[in-house]
Amino acid sequence: MTPTVLLVNDRDNVLVTLKSLTAGETVTYEGETIKINDNVPAGHKIARKAIQTNDNVMKYGFPIGHATEPIDVGDWIHTHNIHTNLEGTLEYKYEPASVKVSPSPTTDLTFKGYVRENGDVGIRNEIWIVNTVGCINKTAEIVAKMANEQFQGEEIDGVFHYPHLFGCSQLGDDLLYTQRILSDLVHHPNAAGILVMGLGCENNYIEEFKKVIGDMDDRRVKFLEAQQSLDEIGEALEKIEELVGYANSFKREPVPVSKLKVGLKCGGSDGFSGITGNPLVGSFSDMLISHGGATALTEVPEMFGAETILMSRAKNKMVFQQIVDLINDFKEYFIRHGQNVYENPSPGNKDGGITTLEEKSLGNVQKGGFGEIVDVLPYGGRISEGGLSLLQGPGNDLVSVTALAASGAHIVLFTTGRGTPFGGPVPTVKISTNSELYLKKKNWIDFNAGELLEGKDKQELTEEFFHYILQVASGEIRTNNEKFGFKEISIFKDGVIL
Repeated sequence: MTPTVLLVNDRDNVLVTLKSLTAGETVTYEGETIKINDNVPAGHKIARKAIQTNDNVMKYGFPIGHATEPIDVGDWIHTHNIHTNLEGTLEYKYEPASVKVSPSPTTDLTFKGYVRENGDVGIRNEIWIVNTVGCINKTAEIVAKMANEQFQGEEIDGVFHYPHLFGCSQLGDDLLYTQRILSDLVHHPNAAGILVMGLGCENNYIEEFKKVIGDMDDRRVKFLEAQQSLDEIGEALEKIEELVGYANSFKREPVPVSKLKVGLKCGGSDGFSGITGNPLVGSFSDMLISHGGATALTEVPEMFGAETILMSRAKNKMVFQQIVDLINDFKEYFIRHGQNVYENPSPGNKDGGITTLEEKSLGNVQKGGFGEIVDVLPYGGRISEGGLSLLQGPGNDLVSVTALAASGAHIVLFTTGRGTPFGGPVPTVKISTNSELYLKKKNWIDFNAGELLEGKDKQELTEEFFHYILQVASGEIRTNNEKFGFKEISIFKDGVIL
């Protein structure tokens, strides 16, 4: 018989509903009958034990807030009777965890990738148009469309452009953020060739942007300033033809799995995200790290309330302090703008069963498994070693997926309980937290973690998923964001626009 409720951790005083329940019906858990006192949607929480006012509500074995009124056994627990325990910036103590998964680069496991001239490895052989400023978004779109028609049948995976709003009328950090992210895309090995298109009068004009890019191969990276060209579209197609010729020189070959870099992200979360999708991704992350690979976790505001779990897995005291600064600096960002640090979860998250930021964060950080945290990267930073890195960035789906791709991630794993079609510039694997979403949105969802609610063994599903990701990396499987053209970027903005 399929269970109707789930206990996540023995220390919990709540049960998670696996289907919608109606007031007056009963459920049985470990021989105990519980009467349901309210109508409770699937993925939400009911009280397993009586909870008094101000007592902690426990899920995942940790407090997710405190009761604002007495809660009886069988009561629905949500925003009407629980409130966050979190506040302001905090001080932390370095207390290393005893169990951490560390990189082990010696392995015979491989995937088929493209080894670039500088030794970097790509999993796609694409041509990217990177425009320095939003003013020429449409020009880049026209060039990409014409190039895909002209070079169809060549040994490339397509020509893509990534429109954005910035590159002009920006000052200080905002301009630097734009330049860093665009520069990271120029260096990304999934692109065999890059055409940098500029207008000519923007803050991020080409000669300045070249300084940020640094060393580059002129066979791989071409530049075009539209204001200086008599026919910018024709000239762009000529340059892309040269890039296609260069890209054709690369062929897939066996590459050690230790070269694979994967970004970890969740969006449109529900009450099952921390039970199915995120733990599956965490198990994958541990497996990849055990083979010497690298993963990166971002969404800093969705670490609030679970940050000590991450801090305990820091490689050393220096990395621990970097995590402390990452957390408190992002809290200061909220405070600087006069915003509540804990204005989260979103309405959609709440509708899906997530009540407080602690609950969301405790589910979110499970994507990092038990990996040792080897590095903390600034926004626009790039992964440089095997293991789990933390990347500065907000929770916003578009901005954080872009940042993960820019960090060098070949693939982004995106868990979701409510669904989204969005994809970044790299293969973006959508993982449903429940089977209903998987069956409903076949054009969005690539893999179903909801099987874990239906009795599938976690280790068995992890191994299936790991094999699936190696197929994606080898080009044997195309993700839905690739099939349907959901390839976008978004850049973080904090300051004024001129």
